[in-house]
Amino acid sequence: MYTSTLDTPIGKLVINANDQDVYFVGFPAEIPEELPNEVSLNALKQFIFYFEGKSWLFDFPMKQPGSDFRQSVWKELINIPAGNPISYAHLSKKMNNPLAIRAIASANGKNNLMIVVPCHRVIGSNGDLVGFGGGLWRKKWLLDHEAKMLGIGQASLAF
Repeated sequence: MYTSTLDTPIGKLVINANDQDVYFVGFPAEIPEELPNEVSLNALKQFIFYFEGKSWLFDFPMKQPGSDFRQSVWKELINIPAGNPISYAHLSKKMNNPLAIRAIASANGKNNLMIVVPCHRVIGSNGDLVGFGGGLWRKKWLLDHEAKMLGIGQASLAF
């Protein structure tokens, strides 16, 4: 395991990678010792640009284990544009599975690649901030940050 860390406005971001892929991005309670490699450092550079407000796009190699269903949810999350959060109900309709709201929310909660697989862009149907493993205060900060990057002032909700 290789690790890079970044001090951000919302805490210490930890990036874990193996020789090929990043497999964890988050804000764990315990910060592992930093032992970077080329993969984790490449991701670190992209997160520096993200937190500086210069880019919300990530193209480093990443992979997280999960069922086919979870993989399909995570793939759909990546397609949610910055500045346009959607509800779980809307996400389930986009996935042609309108009755799977809870399963989709569960898969969203199992995401180990915070920010990159933007689970923070999914909100409650009434517009409330719900369900973010990094804490709702971080979710709000991330949504506000992305809205500022896009120059829209506040995130517009897509339902």
